[in-house]
Amino acid sequence: MSRRRAPRLRSGQAVGVIGLGIMGSAIAGNLLRAGFSVIGYDVSTARVRQHRRAGGQIAARARDVTASTDIVLCSLPSSAALLATVDDLVASPPRIVIETSTLPFGVKERARRTLAAVGATILDCPLSGTGAQARTGDLVVYGSGNRSAYRRIVPVLEAFSRAHYHLGEFGAGSKMKFVANLLVAIHNVAAAEAIVLARQAGLDPRVVLKAVADGAGNSRVLQLRGPMMVHRRYARPTMKLEVWKKDMAIIAEYARAVGAPTPLFSASAPIYAAALRQGRGAEDTAAVCAVLEAMARRASPRARKKPGAGRRRPV
Repeated sequence: MSRRRAPRLRSGQAVGVIGLGIMGSAIAGNLLRAGFSVIGYDVSTARVRQHRRAGGQIAARARDVTASTDIVLCSLPSSAALLATVDDLVASPPRIVIETSTLPFGVKERARRTLAAVGATILDCPLSGTGAQARTGDLVVYGSGNRSAYRRIVPVLEAFSRAHYHLGEFGAGSKMKFVANLLVAIHNVAAAEAIVLARQAGLDPRVVLKAVADGAGNSRVLQLRGPMMVHRRYARPTMKLEVWKKDMAIIAEYARAVGAPTPLFSASAPIYAAALRQGRGAEDTAAVCAVLEAMARRASPRARKKPGAGRRRPV
């Protein structure tokens, strides 16, 4: 199926958003504030109600989103969710799909082939940033795929991100996201190590966070998750540990496939796994700090001291 080349999208036109979770709802909110009409769909009725309260329109099914727009953005939690969405969109294909999820490249390629068969173009556009950053438009888009389609959706990207990059052919965006998330995984555990060391040393972690953030040891992850670690508040996640587990597995698999050694990334994985075993799956990834704190308590001199040690033995 061939389609006439469409003009560049403008604010005020409609955009569909499929997947209204932490990231999707934040993106939809920014699009609404930028003047776009947003037609949303999610399997969760609570998220749908939230989108309607924010001023968005609602679609009953994924395919119904395209009744009012030919631009659809997907923010989905799993490979199965993307493939099910694509299968539904085939019945009423949009012109362009902006796929922002972090998923295995093979799954996205399968989605690309399915949509191409009905004349639709999918762009691989993963996002760098947390849910908190998404709410303020502080995201970076790693775009890839058809360049003319990408140029058309630039106004959409600029409405919810602070920067966007076209990195080349389809799939380059995902590869870039794997690189970025590898660093995030390491930096997050490193930030937790530093906070725990500060506590064990008797320093005020609030002062430590401020001082380190002003020096060479600073990182964006420390800025974003350091406050959660300092205050031990992980219940309002910007990235859930149970979702991050999926991202970690994708990165590890891809690194093995291309023969890239990842010793630091591999060393961080057991810390995340321990957090999940503690039942922290619904908490923010900053909760790895709680894992290291528990390890510190077990390793402290007082914990190592055996019961009765130091007492005078009777003669």
